[in-house]
Amino acid sequence: MGKFIDFIRPADQEFISRQHIFFVATAPLSADGHINLSPKGLDCFRVLSQSKVAYMDLISSGNETSAHTLENGRITFMFCSFEGAPNILRLYGKGKAVLPGSDEWQTYAPHFTIYPSTRQIIVADIHLVQTSCGFGVPLFEYEGERDIHFTWAEKKGEAGLEEYMLEKNLKSLDGLPTDFGLTQQP
Repeated sequence: MGKFIDFIRPADQEFISRQHIFFVATAPLSADGHINLSPKGLDCFRVLSQSKVAYMDLISSGNETSAHTLENGRITFMFCSFEGAPNILRLYGKGKAVLPGSDEWQTYAPHFTIYPSTRQIIVADIHLVQTSCGFGVPLFEYEGERDIHFTWAEKKGEAGLEEYMLEKNLKSLDGLPTDFGLTQQP
Protein backbone atom coordinates (compact mmCIF):
# COMPACT_ATOMS: atom_id res chain seq x y z
CA MET A 1 0.00 0.00 0.00
CA GLY A 2 1.34 3.42 -0.90
CA LYS A 3 2.26 5.99 1.72
CA PHE A 4 1.46 9.68 1.29
CA ILE A 5 3.04 12.82 2.72
CA ASP A 6 2.71 16.48 1.71
CA PHE A 7 6.41 17.34 1.37
CA ILE A 8 9.68 15.92 0.02
CA ARG A 9 11.70 14.36 2.84
CA PRO A 10 15.52 14.23 2.86
CA ALA A 11 15.36 10.46 2.19
CA ASP A 12 13.15 11.14 -0.87
CA GLN A 13 15.60 13.74 -2.15
CA GLU A 14 18.50 11.31 -1.68
CA PHE A 15 16.58 8.59 -3.57
CA ILE A 16 15.82 11.02 -6.41
CA SER A 17 19.49 12.02 -6.67
CA ARG A 18 20.51 8.37 -7.28
CA GLN A 19 18.10 7.77 -10.18
CA HIS A 20 19.31 8.00 -13.77
CA ILE A 21 15.83 8.29 -15.25
CA PHE A 22 12.48 9.77 -14.24
CA PHE A 23 9.12 10.12 -15.91
CA VAL A 24 6.95 13.23 -16.21
CA ALA A 25 3.21 13.05 -16.91
CA THR A 26 0.76 15.80 -17.84
CA ALA A 27 -2.67 15.92 -19.45
CA PRO A 28 -5.02 18.47 -20.98
CA LEU A 29 -8.39 19.17 -19.39
CA SER A 30 -10.26 17.84 -22.43
CA ALA A 31 -11.58 14.31 -21.99
CA ASP A 32 -10.55 13.66 -25.60
CA GLY A 33 -7.06 15.07 -25.10
CA HIS A 34 -3.91 12.98 -25.05
CA ILE A 35 -2.09 12.22 -21.81
CA ASN A 36 1.64 12.74 -22.13
CA LEU A 37 4.22 10.57 -20.37
CA SER A 38 7.90 11.23 -21.08
CA PRO A 39 11.13 9.65 -19.82
CA LYS A 40 13.92 12.08 -18.87
CA GLY A 41 17.59 11.59 -18.05
CA LEU A 42 20.88 13.51 -18.24
CA ASP A 43 21.00 14.53 -14.56
CA CYS A 44 18.47 17.29 -15.24
CA PHE A 45 16.19 17.07 -12.16
CA ARG A 46 16.64 19.16 -9.01
CA VAL A 47 14.86 19.23 -5.68
CA LEU A 48 14.90 22.91 -4.76
CA SER A 49 13.03 22.67 -1.44
CA GLN A 50 10.62 20.39 0.41
CA SER A 51 7.88 21.58 -1.93
CA LYS A 52 9.57 22.76 -5.14
CA VAL A 53 11.34 20.85 -7.92
CA ALA A 54 12.57 21.68 -11.41
CA TYR A 55 14.04 19.99 -14.43
CA MET A 56 15.96 21.32 -17.40
CA ASP A 57 14.11 20.43 -20.62
CA LEU A 58 15.80 20.02 -24.01
CA ILE A 59 14.33 20.76 -27.43
CA SER A 60 12.46 17.74 -28.73
CA SER A 61 9.78 16.80 -31.23
CA GLY A 62 6.89 17.88 -29.01
CA ASN A 63 6.22 20.28 -26.16
CA GLU A 64 3.25 18.69 -24.38
CA THR A 65 4.44 19.49 -20.86
CA SER A 66 4.55 23.21 -21.62
CA ALA A 67 1.08 23.17 -23.20
CA HIS A 68 -0.55 21.14 -20.45
CA THR A 69 0.99 23.07 -17.57
CA LEU A 70 0.07 26.35 -19.28
CA GLU A 71 -3.54 25.16 -19.53
CA ASN A 72 -3.99 23.57 -16.09
CA GLY A 73 -0.68 23.18 -14.24
CA ARG A 74 -1.16 19.49 -13.36
CA ILE A 75 2.06 17.49 -13.36
CA THR A 76 3.28 14.20 -11.91
CA PHE A 77 6.86 12.95 -11.67
CA MET A 78 7.73 9.30 -11.08
CA PHE A 79 11.04 7.79 -10.03
CA CYS A 80 11.62 4.01 -9.92
CA SER A 81 14.48 2.10 -8.41
CA PHE A 82 15.90 -0.14 -11.13
CA GLU A 83 18.76 -1.34 -8.89
CA GLY A 84 19.05 -2.01 -5.18
CA ALA A 85 16.01 -1.94 -2.93
CA PRO A 86 12.69 -1.60 -4.78
CA ASN A 87 10.92 1.75 -4.51
CA ILE A 88 8.58 3.98 -6.50
CA LEU A 89 8.32 7.68 -5.68
CA ARG A 90 5.69 10.00 -7.19
CA LEU A 91 5.57 13.78 -6.85
CA TYR A 92 2.23 15.48 -7.58
CA GLY A 93 2.08 19.19 -8.18
CA LYS A 94 1.37 22.27 -10.24
CA GLY A 95 3.98 23.10 -12.84
CA LYS A 96 4.96 25.78 -15.30
CA ALA A 97 7.57 26.38 -17.97
CA VAL A 98 10.26 29.01 -17.38
CA LEU A 99 11.73 30.20 -20.68
CA PRO A 100 15.20 31.62 -21.40
CA GLY A 101 15.09 35.39 -21.14
CA SER A 102 12.11 35.42 -18.76
CA ASP A 103 12.34 37.14 -15.37
CA GLU A 104 12.50 33.79 -13.56
CA TRP A 105 15.21 32.27 -15.78
CA GLN A 106 18.09 33.61 -13.67
CA THR A 107 16.50 32.13 -10.55
CA TYR A 108 16.42 28.58 -11.90
CA ALA A 109 19.10 28.32 -14.62
CA PRO A 110 22.08 28.32 -12.20
CA HIS A 111 20.89 24.94 -10.84
CA PHE A 112 21.58 23.23 -14.19
CA THR A 113 24.06 22.75 -16.98
CA ILE A 114 22.43 24.86 -19.69
CA TYR A 115 23.06 23.65 -23.25
CA PRO A 116 22.45 25.46 -26.56
CA SER A 117 19.44 23.12 -26.96
CA THR A 118 17.93 23.86 -23.54
CA ARG A 119 14.35 24.80 -24.36
CA GLN A 120 12.96 25.61 -20.92
CA ILE A 121 13.01 24.72 -17.26
CA ILE A 122 9.90 23.08 -15.89
CA VAL A 123 9.28 24.18 -12.29
CA ALA A 124 6.68 22.53 -10.05
CA ASP A 125 5.25 23.20 -6.63
CA ILE A 126 4.69 19.80 -5.03
CA HIS A 127 1.68 19.22 -2.78
CA LEU A 128 1.72 15.42 -2.46
CA VAL A 129 4.47 12.78 -2.34
CA GLN A 130 3.71 9.07 -2.64
CA THR A 131 6.00 6.12 -2.08
CA SER A 132 5.10 2.55 -2.96
CA CYS A 133 6.85 -0.80 -2.96
CA GLY A 134 8.05 -1.20 -6.54
CA PHE A 135 8.25 -4.97 -6.13
CA GLY A 136 7.17 -5.45 -9.77
CA VAL A 137 9.82 -3.10 -11.24
CA PRO A 138 12.58 -5.14 -12.92
CA LEU A 139 16.28 -4.74 -12.25
CA PHE A 140 18.30 -2.96 -14.94
CA GLU A 141 21.95 -2.03 -15.17
CA TYR A 142 22.79 1.59 -16.04
CA GLU A 143 25.26 1.84 -18.96
CA GLY A 144 25.45 5.59 -19.48
CA GLU A 145 23.84 8.54 -21.21
CA ARG A 146 23.27 8.86 -24.96
CA ASP A 147 24.87 11.78 -26.80
CA ILE A 148 22.60 11.64 -29.87
CA HIS A 149 20.61 14.73 -28.86
CA PHE A 150 23.73 16.87 -28.52
CA THR A 151 25.14 15.72 -31.86
CA TRP A 152 21.78 16.49 -33.51
CA ALA A 153 21.60 19.93 -31.84
CA GLU A 154 25.17 20.82 -32.86
CA LYS A 155 24.42 19.94 -36.49
CA LYS A 156 21.24 22.05 -36.41
CA GLY A 157 23.01 25.10 -34.99
CA GLU A 158 21.26 28.00 -33.27
CA ALA A 159 19.18 29.04 -36.29
CA GLY A 160 18.23 25.44 -37.06
CA LEU A 161 17.12 24.81 -33.49
CA GLU A 162 14.98 27.96 -33.54
CA GLU A 163 13.41 26.87 -36.84
CA TYR A 164 12.77 23.37 -35.45
CA MET A 165 11.02 24.79 -32.38
CA LEU A 166 8.87 27.03 -34.57
CA GLU A 167 7.86 23.96 -36.57
CA LYS A 168 7.41 21.43 -33.74
CA ASN A 169 7.02 23.22 -30.38
CA LEU A 170 4.32 25.91 -30.74
CA LYS A 171 1.32 23.68 -30.00
CA SER A 172 0.54 20.40 -28.32
CA LEU A 173 -0.69 17.29 -30.07
CA ASP A 174 -4.23 18.49 -29.27
CA GLY A 175 -3.61 22.04 -30.53
CA LEU A 176 -3.05 23.73 -27.16
CA PRO A 177 -0.54 26.61 -27.21
CA THR A 178 2.79 26.18 -25.44
CA ASP A 179 4.62 28.87 -23.49
CA PHE A 180 7.12 29.03 -26.37
CA GLY A 181 4.25 29.37 -28.83
CA LEU A 182 2.81 32.31 -26.91
CA THR A 183 6.15 34.15 -26.97
CA GLN A 184 6.33 33.74 -30.77
CA GLN A 185 2.98 35.38 -31.50
CA PRO A 186 3.03 38.90 -33.01
